[in-house]
Amino acid sequence: MSSSVRIAHPGRRSAAIARFAAPRRLAPYGEVLLWRDRPLTDDEKIRRVRDAVCLINSRSAVKWPGAILRQLPNMKMITVCGIGTDSIDLAAAGELGMVVCNIPGQTAPIVAEHALALMFAVARQAWFQTNLVKTGGWKTGFNRYLRGKTLGVIGAGPIGVEMLRLGRAVGLRVQAWTFHPTPERARASDVPFAPLGELLQTSDVVSVHVKLTEATRGLIGRRELALMKRGAILVNTARGAIVDNAALAEALNAGHLAGAGIDVFDLEPPPPDHPLLRCEQVVLTPHVADQKRRRHGDSQSRRRRECDCIS
Repeated sequence: MSSSVRIAHPGRRSAAIARFAAPRRLAPYGEVLLWRDRPLTDDEKIRRVRDAVCLINSRSAVKWPGAILRQLPNMKMITVCGIGTDSIDLAAAGELGMVVCNIPGQTAPIVAEHALALMFAVARQAWFQTNLVKTGGWKTGFNRYLRGKTLGVIGAGPIGVEMLRLGRAVGLRVQAWTFHPTPERARASDVPFAPLGELLQTSDVVSVHVKLTEATRGLIGRRELALMKRGAILVNTARGAIVDNAALAEALNAGHLAGAGIDVFDLEPPPPDHPLLRCEQVVLTPHVADQKRRRHGDSQSRRRRECDCIS
């Protein structure tokens, strides 16, 4: 392939990716451009990738709607360093002949482990009690015991199935909901499938693991939250827009739900007036469920540069 071919990673996670060998493995195929900050405007996105043949999008925060894709005449392939492709207008990409790739299943153990950690952190009110001790308080009786309780998993893809396995391992009864339940899938994952309303009404913990599509946007709204058992816990490590964040805050503040563990938000990062930030019964993480610890040592001079070029 000609060295004039450009492979662009236009933002945010590029600084971390540049420290690993993967970008250098692409060097024989062309010029690899890695930017160190997130493009803040559509014009900046287009400037960074206008001449690229391949676009690497590591996080869903950088969006690629059809209006932008139509201004990228050389683009042939878009790949995401994860599972979700909701940041890309798939219909427009298909119309333009762009191949869109992801890595389904690769991060399932990492994300499921994070979801399990959020579940226990909420059940034990880890943030609340840590803050209590730090501010001189000392109370007992907050903990919720989960063994023998029911975990309901929404979505039976690789992450959902791994979450079910972890739930069983710590003594929870499990059930799941999916758009496509079949006896074969139930046997393969060793889990009973339930209608969504029934799952919400009978689960002590509900963990969300579906991808964001038009069918799942707002899937867990005010009605669904009201169906959940009083004192239940909600965990979301999928996408923020699947859950009505304002309705969730209302359910928490009203005491209907015991708490929520949230890694994803409808707006990222959440603005200072986001309703979930005012809730005491939450454990919040900054969309890091699929992240692992990385090596340090990136030099200050490298961090100051806008863009790295590997060729």
